[in-house]
Amino acid sequence: MTREYDYLVIGSGIAGMSFALKVAHAGKVALVCKTKLEEANTALAQGGVASVTNLEVDDFEKHIRDTMVAGDWLSDPEAVRKVVTGAPGQIRQLLEWGVNFDRRPDGSFDLHREGGHSEFRILHHADNTGFEIQRGLIEAVKANPNIDIYEDHFAIEIITQHHLGKVVTRRTPDITCYGAYVLAPDGRVDKFLARVTLMATGGVGAVYQTTTNPLVATGDGIAMVYRAKGTVKDMEFIQFHPTALFHPGDRPSFLITEAMRGYGGILRNLAGERFMERYDPERMELAPRDVVARAIDSEMKQRGEDHVFLDVTHKDPEETRRHFPNIYAHCLELGIDITKEPIPVAPAAHYLCGGISVDQNAESSIKRLYAVGECSRTGLHGGNRLASNSLIEAVVYADAAARHAVENAPHYELRADIPDWNDEGTRHPEEMVLITQSIREVNQIMGTYVGIVRSDLRLDRAWNRLDILYEETERLFKSSTASRQICELRNIINVGYLIMRQAKERKESRGLHYTIDYPPTDHTPPSAAK
Repeated sequence: MTREYDYLVIGSGIAGMSFALKVAHAGKVALVCKTKLEEANTALAQGGVASVTNLEVDDFEKHIRDTMVAGDWLSDPEAVRKVVTGAPGQIRQLLEWGVNFDRRPDGSFDLHREGGHSEFRILHHADNTGFEIQRGLIEAVKANPNIDIYEDHFAIEIITQHHLGKVVTRRTPDITCYGAYVLAPDGRVDKFLARVTLMATGGVGAVYQTTTNPLVATGDGIAMVYRAKGTVKDMEFIQFHPTALFHPGDRPSFLITEAMRGYGGILRNLAGERFMERYDPERMELAPRDVVARAIDSEMKQRGEDHVFLDVTHKDPEETRRHFPNIYAHCLELGIDITKEPIPVAPAAHYLCGGISVDQNAESSIKRLYAVGECSRTGLHGGNRLASNSLIEAVVYADAAARHAVENAPHYELRADIPDWNDEGTRHPEEMVLITQSIREVNQIMGTYVGIVRSDLRLDRAWNRLDILYEETERLFKSSTASRQICELRNIINVGYLIMRQAKERKESRGLHYTIDYPPTDHTPPSAAK
C-alpha cells in the first residue's frame, strides 16, 4: 500500500510530536510510532527541562558557559546559544499545549538545580517531568485532525535514489529522501511518501545490557540514515547515568534522577564512606555526569562491588517524599524506604550525545530529511550533555525544523516512481533464537569493551566481534521476510559499530570518551579559564 503525506514523522517522543504539531497547519502529517505513543524515552525523563527563568540571579551567558564546560568545550557555540536563548519561548509553547510544571505558592516556577548547573533553572513536574510532557503532547496530537497516528508501525528504511537504481555513496552530493518503507502490524511493508521526512527515533540505550532507556531505543533512525549514506557524528559520546537503581534483573534500569544529588544526596561506598571528595573535591556530588559515573565505576572496581549507595536519609522525610514521590513509591515496592536507608545505584547507559549530523535548521546531509531529539547531533552537547538540556533541545530544534520545512515543502514533489518493497525469495526466520542470542552478544560486547572506560585493545576486540555478527545478520536479513526483530538486531549492530569505530578514531580522553591509552588533559580555552 502507498500512503502520501506532506510530512512524515518517524518517532513519537517530544521531538516528533512537537514537530508534528508545529507543521500540522500546513499539511497532512503521518506520525509513525514503532510501539505506542506513550512508550518513548521522553516519558522516562524524571529531572526536568533547563531554561533561564529566574532573571534575578540567572542569565543566558551562565547557562551557555555551563553547557560549554559540561561538553568539554566540544559543543558548537552557535548551537548552544540557539538552544539557550530559544528555551524560554519553547517553555511558553509547552505550557500552551497543556504541559504543567510545578510552581511555588506565589505562582513562580519551582526550580531545581542539577549537576553542572551554576544556578537553579530546572523546570519540573515532581519527579516525572517527561511523563507530564508526553501526556500533554499526546493529548494535543490526538486532538489535531491533520495528524494521522500509526502505532505499531516500524520504519525499515528511508527511501532515496538508491531505490530507483542509482548508485549512492557518501560522496553523492544530492542524496534526497522521498519517504520510508514501513512495516505494518500485519507484516505488510507500506510505502510512506512525503515531501519532508523527520527522524525522531530517540536514542541507542538498548545497544547496552544495562540502560535506563526503554528497550525500543535501538538506534533505528541513526542506522537508517547511516545506511542511506547520511552523515553521523560523535557516536563515541555515550552518557552513562551515574545513578540507576541497582536491582538485578531489571531491564531497563529504573532511573534515580540527577535532581536527587542536587537536592543533597550523598554518594557512599558499601562501607558507608563518602567518596566523591577523592575524585572532585570542589563539586563533589554536583560534578557533571561523566565525572560522577567514572568515580562510581572506579569505586566499584577497586572494591570489587557491584553498586554504591545514594543517601538522602539525612534530609527531611516529608520533603523527600514530596519532591520524589515516584522514586519513593517505586523503591518502597522493592522494600527500600529511601527516607530511612540509602538507595543502591550503579551507572547505566542513558543518553547519546552524537547522532545524525544536522545544521541549524535540523536538516541532515540528506535533502528533505530532518532529525530532531536524541537521534540527532546538533552540536549542543559536545562531549557530554549538561543535565536537562536534552528536552529543551528537542523542542527548540523541532521548532527550527518546522519553520524550515513549512517554508520549503511546497516546492517539493512526491515521487510517483518509487517501487514497492521487494521481499521476493525471502522466508520467515526459522529460529528466533538466532536473533535473540545475537542481541545478547552485542549487549555484552558493548558493555564490556565500549563502556565507561575504554582502551585501544578493548575497542579492537569489539571491532572483531561485531564484524562477525554484522556478516551473519546481513545474510539473515537478506534471506528473511522483514520483521521488527531482525530489523532491530541489524540496527543495534550498525549503531554499535558506529560507537566503536568513532571511539577508535578519537585519540584522546575527552568528555564521555575516556580511554586509558590517552590520559585526560585540560581542554579549557585560555579565554574561558576564569
